[in-house]
Amino acid sequence: MRVSPAFGLGTPATLFVLLGLIVPLALMLRYSFNKYDPAELMISALTLENYAKFIGDAFYQQVLATTVGISALSTALCLIAGFPVAYYLVRMASPRMRSLLFILIILPLLMGNAVRTAAWMVILGDQGLLSSAVTMLGLSPAKLMYTPTAVVIGLVSVLLPFMIVTLQSVLEGIERNLEDAAASLGAGHLTVLRRIVLPLSLPGILAGTMLCFILSMNAYATPVLLGGPQFHMMAPEVYQQVTKAMNWPFGSALAFILMAVTLVLTATSNTLVQRRYRKWSE
Repeated sequence: MRVSPAFGLGTPATLFVLLGLIVPLALMLRYSFNKYDPAELMISALTLENYAKFIGDAFYQQVLATTVGISALSTALCLIAGFPVAYYLVRMASPRMRSLLFILIILPLLMGNAVRTAAWMVILGDQGLLSSAVTMLGLSPAKLMYTPTAVVIGLVSVLLPFMIVTLQSVLEGIERNLEDAAASLGAGHLTVLRRIVLPLSLPGILAGTMLCFILSMNAYATPVLLGGPQFHMMAPEVYQQVTKAMNWPFGSALAFILMAVTLVLTATSNTLVQRRYRKWSE
């Protein structure tokens, strides 16, 4: 029996994915059905009490709601801020300016999230650059550090480059002749954007929003450093349960609840947007 070369090339990559991704997830799923004991830490069992604990505790439900709300708001702000920038890069900027701006956009990606978040701590702190500038103007600075507003600002700064790069790649594939044809028929610039550019860029909008939403749902450094100890999101809570409380079963259950909610929300939004896209394409 002759083995296909594609099978030989794909087998190592498939095994790597199975060992590096599927096996740890399967192990954590098994842990989520175990019992926690302060003395033995984890007792092998098959129980749903960890998931029942989440459902019956209003605190963790509020943490999940906060995570979804912060993630949705951050993603929406990234889309609102990123689309004009991406459109300017594709349609209005000169080649030299486009290259310069693209480098500036992706430059923050060369640094870790913790480094960028630490910079925002310097800016948004009570004695930070922003407060000092407001005080110099004779105004009373508002408290931003350790607030949901600071977390949203930090998440938007981290996720915005992903949104811009994703939208730029899709906008570059839209023929300029379509916009010129619409303008020659009397359509204004806003009409061209609404009737031509937005429908054709919908796949990029969907990809960018899904990417930003998934990353913000699983954000750790930004909520911890900018939100402070009184602000709770799911990823830091999973870390607390696993490393601080040593409650691996409940931490694993929280991780899978977070993953399940993220998958359901992204799949639902994907279905709704795809239906809208097919309606526009008809």
